[in-house]
Amino acid sequence: MRRALLLVLCVSALLGGAALAGGAKQLPVGDGKVSSGPRVGYVYSCGTGPGGGGAFRDGPWIHGTTFDPSAKTAVQGAVSWPAHRLAITASGGAIHITTNDLPSHTTGTFPIASGDPAYAYDRNPNAIRAQSFDVTLPAPRAAASPSCLPGGPIGVLLSGAYLFDALDAMGRDAVAHEVQDHCSGHPERSGAYHYHDLTPCLPAGSPRVHSPLVGYALDGFPIYGPRSAGGKLLTNADLDACHGRTGPVILRGKKVVSYHYVATAEYPYTLGCFHGTPIHAGGPVGGPPPP
Repeated sequence: MRRALLLVLCVSALLGGAALAGGAKQLPVGDGKVSSGPRVGYVYSCGTGPGGGGAFRDGPWIHGTTFDPSAKTAVQGAVSWPAHRLAITASGGAIHITTNDLPSHTTGTFPIASGDPAYAYDRNPNAIRAQSFDVTLPAPRAAASPSCLPGGPIGVLLSGAYLFDALDAMGRDAVAHEVQDHCSGHPERSGAYHYHDLTPCLPAGSPRVHSPLVGYALDGFPIYGPRSAGGKLLTNADLDACHGRTGPVILRGKKVVSYHYVATAEYPYTLGCFHGTPIHAGGPVGGPPPP
């Protein structure tokens, strides 16, 4: 009951309580929205899939071309990670990030146990393991043309955990099909814990003002929550092909006008492509999609 209530509250924060109260609980499933170039509402994928693994059966929260996030099963458990480590420092326009990918919040219990209701849909056999991530993101600037998203980390959120794109290993909408824990995360085959959309376990900020910073993409551009100045909920119609926009934000304590990505409730959820030039930090970055 507590887990179901948390899911409802998280979706309400993203979509706005009035929308949910009015019965608008269905979101479009993003299956098939993978492109070979920048396109609004799509993931511009590097084409490194599909692979195996992922959820093997659709849950009852999926209704054809839509799904109800508030009805989705979550992986059980509340595992703490006292070894969590995250350091973010700025020098000029560059950002140095060191993390072991263990989140600041609790996670579900992985591998998914056979007695967990999630096991009926997703049998993720992977255990969460610490990773090594120590990179400097240069001062961000727009690339000559947007670039594709690889299978693997595309950013780091302020929880210390990786952000992946919206796709599962079979090129489907991972948020709709795969079963994550109460913080919208799960591990892949190397043990890297990650999200495919904005975790509800970061502060959402006030619904009346611009959403706070939630992380950084690997091209150095910041990622913010779904609300613009004045508390307006943004959708794909407000964003470019990379799921971003240029506007005023609070960045490192100062109000600046900057390009930034926007994490929304609508597929592709975070990034659709890289607006700038991404770094490649080894490991799963630029590698094949996880199972």
